[in-house]
Amino acid sequence: MAARLSRGSLRLGVRLCAPCPVRSVRCSHSGGMERPEAPFAKKLTDIGIRRIFSSEHDIFRKSVRKFFQEEVIPYHTEWEKAGEVSRELWEKAGKQGLLGINTEEHHGGVGGDFYSAAIVWEEQAYSNCTGPGFSLHSNIVIPYISNYGSEEQIKRFIPQMTAGKCISALAMTEPGAGSDLQGIKTNAKKDGSDWILNGSKVFITNGWLSDVVLVMSVTNREARSLAHGISLFLVENGMKGFIKGRKLNKMGLKAQDTAELFFEDVRLPASALLGEENKGFYYIMKQLPQERLVIADIGISACEFMFEETRNYIKQRKAFGKPLAHMQTVQHKLAELKTRICVTRAFVDSCLQLREEKRLDSATAAMAKYWASELQNSVAYDCVQLHGGWGYMWEYPIAKAYVDARVQTIYGGTNEIMKEMIAKEIICD
Repeated sequence: MAARLSRGSLRLGVRLCAPCPVRSVRCSHSGGMERPEAPFAKKLTDIGIRRIFSSEHDIFRKSVRKFFQEEVIPYHTEWEKAGEVSRELWEKAGKQGLLGINTEEHHGGVGGDFYSAAIVWEEQAYSNCTGPGFSLHSNIVIPYISNYGSEEQIKRFIPQMTAGKCISALAMTEPGAGSDLQGIKTNAKKDGSDWILNGSKVFITNGWLSDVVLVMSVTNREARSLAHGISLFLVENGMKGFIKGRKLNKMGLKAQDTAELFFEDVRLPASALLGEENKGFYYIMKQLPQERLVIADIGISACEFMFEETRNYIKQRKAFGKPLAHMQTVQHKLAELKTRICVTRAFVDSCLQLREEKRLDSATAAMAKYWASELQNSVAYDCVQLHGGWGYMWEYPIAKAYVDARVQTIYGGTNEIMKEMIAKEIICD
């Protein structure tokens, strides 16, 4: 059993005796109003700030930060060259209690609150290491199984996923269908009690290392709309006809394995169907707000990292005989950046609170994803500019942060789609 924090008491378990996530049902935020918000903090990445967190969360954050400093940062350059992180890292994360945090204990998860889950992806952003696909695995794929899976599926997959021994991926995007999920061609046809799956997927995070893939497929083309004829399947590595294509050579996210997947007459047992037949699109619409909130919080956390990285640089770098930090134009740019980052952080934190209270709606999540990812790209641009020529060098962290930011406005639904969703909510009666 994982070690966990509950009302300030530390119970030691087998997971390296490390501080673990705060239990969602026992979380105390006493004194939360006394915690400084981001604008008042010495650094935007400081531990002990933001009122949505408690002192218990701070203890957990320290352990997560240490994990990324010791187990991820020293090896990330090597993983960038390989195009994937090591499987050993996943198991270390599992032992540390960093996977499946917000999943109920009785389902095989850690049983922590949503804020604890957020701490993991925020600390990953602060480490500037985008390789580990932990957030997709823990906060996007596992919830599908936990919320819609059978008892057999839950028992079979979630404990292994929480332990880091079963790596998951989500396969929706196809060569001809991205944000328009109703345009997919991958299909599954009944053959007795089995299903025969055919099609292909692309841009699949964790695809190369995956042990199980949640695949979106058409199961009824005669439905009144394709949205009523889509189902989800759990496809396991090694199944006949399931082929992993090449690892894709991306502009950024170099250490994150992203693959093409092919399904050629893959025979799936009835037990591979997740939830009910033809209900897949409904499940996806229910889960997308959380996915978009994850993207938003990663985006604003990356902004906070880039700001602090740039602040440190301009204090040391000299031009015309004085530090860049003494130049008014540079000072004003930093003032603009901090203001925009802190305003966005306040909004995203309110969205995290809404999600913890199970009140986050699709339009608000779309606003968070659109705004934070746009800001992330804008901040990256300005921070590279403040670094000058050195900002264009790959060995400088800001260069990696710049290219990693670009995809944030694309996946999880493009920002153009986010605006459509927000607009529909505005004009509806």
